Amino acid sequence: MVDVSTKSDTVREATAKGRVAMQAATLNMIRAGQAAKGDVLAAARIAGIMAAKRTSDLIPLCHPISISSVLVELIPNEFEKWVDITATVRTTGATGVEMEALTAVSVAALTIYDMLKAVDRGMVIEAVRVVAKSGGKSGTFRQD
Repeated sequence: MVDVSTKSDTVREATAKGRVAMQAATLNMIRAGQAAKGDVLAAARIAGIMAAKRTSDLIPLCHPISISSVLVELIPNEFEKWVDITATVRTTGATGVEMEALTAVSVAALTIYDMLKAVDRGMVIEAVRVVAKSGGKSGTFRQD
């Protein structure tokens, strides 16, 4: 594990995105609230938040940190036939929260897949990436 004890505490934020592509009928099922396992978007949102809080338990050598905010947004995109997932995580500390944001997106996507796999085995989890990060010595990053 990297020693961060000499780093200054700063406000740090990271945003990650991803999506789950699916059949149009599957997306319609989500929007209509007709999934057999319940409210897909609500369950995925909670799963993403919980995952961000448990990142250090999942990723080897990842620092356990005190998270001050996790926001997970899930937006069905009817035109593209996918659910867009965005997670933003914030802390004040000596290390960043990119891994927490990525973990939130990934677990939210896995939850969507799990809740709908019985009706659409062809779903694809894709484009999981960090799109923004701020704070710390390396400063600000934004993906175009």
